[in-house]
Amino acid sequence: MIHAQFDATAREQLAAQAVAAKTAKDLSWQEVADAAGLSVAFVTAAVLGQHPLPEASAKAVAALLGLDDDAAVLLQAIPTRGSIPGSIPTDPTIYRFYEMLQVYGTTLKALVHEQFGDGIISAINFKLDVKKVADPEGGERAVITLDGKYLPTKPF
Repeated sequence: MIHAQFDATAREQLAAQAVAAKTAKDLSWQEVADAAGLSVAFVTAAVLGQHPLPEASAKAVAALLGLDDDAAVLLQAIPTRGSIPGSIPTDPTIYRFYEMLQVYGTTLKALVHEQFGDGIISAINFKLDVKKVADPEGGERAVITLDGKYLPTKPF
């Protein structure tokens, strides 16, 4: 049976427990994702409390991390989503994404609407990828791909 949360507290506590276990076992997010059989972005978000995992994936992740059966069940529950509190984020990495949207949000909106029309980009029918690439000028660059299905606004 499908269950949904109404309070994020239990998933937040489980996320802290899971991250502690991942750290203690010196596992990468990719290794956790490999156990789940799903993408690293989706599994990381799920373990951090933002998505439910399918039953087999939840059981595999729980086993890998040494979590109990209750944790495996909770990993399957539809969470109360939202990982950033209501104020401006203070973590530097998260803040930079906030800053990017502050600077480029209206640009992204203008370009999406010009190319697609009135509508949104789904965060449900969605893929995320993060890659590290060499910077031709030295150092490294982060390439982040946000790939969401376009959903047009429909008059009713």
